[in-house]
Amino acid sequence: MILIHPISPAAIDIFGLQIRWYAIAYILAFACGLWLIKRLTRSGPKVDKKYWDDLLTYMILGVIIGGRLGYVLFYNLSFFLNHPLEIIAVWRGGMSFHGGLAGAMAAAFLFAKKYKVSAMSILDQLAVAAPIGLFFGRIANFINMEVMGRETAQPWGVVFKGAADTMPRHPSPLYEAALEGVALFAIMALLWRTKLRDRAGALSGIFGMLYGIFRIFCERFREPDVQVGFLFGTNWLTMGMLLSLAMIIAGAAISINAVRSQDTTDRKNL
Repeated sequence: MILIHPISPAAIDIFGLQIRWYAIAYILAFACGLWLIKRLTRSGPKVDKKYWDDLLTYMILGVIIGGRLGYVLFYNLSFFLNHPLEIIAVWRGGMSFHGGLAGAMAAAFLFAKKYKVSAMSILDQLAVAAPIGLFFGRIANFINMEVMGRETAQPWGVVFKGAADTMPRHPSPLYEAALEGVALFAIMALLWRTKLRDRAGALSGIFGMLYGIFRIFCERFREPDVQVGFLFGTNWLTMGMLLSLAMIIAGAAISINAVRSQDTTDRKNL
C-alpha cells in the first residue's frame, strides 16, 4: 500500500482567487496541442494568425461543450433533467472524454467548412495532439482523487491520507495517463511519419481504435461512476467500455475506408 498526502485541488490560491489543477491541465493541453499541430504542418502552406486562433477557439468550445453534454447524457441524465441549470455548472466537475471527442469532431468539421480545408486532415492532426491533453487530464484526475480505481491488494494500491475512503485502490488515472497519454502519443507520432498521413482519416481512425482498446483495458481497474455502476453483471461492463467499443468499431471503419480510398490527402489543403 502506498500512502499519499492529498494535494489541494487548487494549484494557486491568491486572496481567495483559486486556479485549479484541472484548469491548468486544460490550458496546458490546448497550448501544447496547438504548438504540436503547428510543428506537424510547418512544411505545408503558410496560414495567418487568425487561422490558428480560430482553430484553438473551435477546439476549446467543442471539447468543453461536447464533454459536458456527453457527461449529462451518458452518466447522469436523470439528475440533470431534474436540475437543468446544473448543466452549465462545469466548475463542479463532470466531463466525458467521449463527449469531448464528439464535440471536437463537430468543431473540426465546422472549422474546415469555414476555411475550406479537409476536415479529416484536421482530425488527423488532432489525433496526434490529443494524447497530450489526455495525459494532463488524467494527472489532474489523480491530484483531485477522481475516478480512482477499484479496491486492490497489490502493493501499489493507493490510499490518500485523511480521505474518507481508506481502502487501497488502483491508481487508475495514472494507468490511463501512461496508456492513453504517453503510449498513445508515441504511437501516433510515429505513424505521422509514415505514408498513412497521406490517407485522410487513417490516423483518426487508428486513434479511435487504440484509445478504445487502452480505455477498455483501464476500465478493468477503474471504479465506475457510482450513479451508473456496472451495465452488465457485478463487475464487468461499464459505460466507458461500451462507448470505447463504439469508438473501436467506428475507428476501424474510418481507417479501412481511408486506406482503401484512391484519393490521397492534398498537403496543400491542410
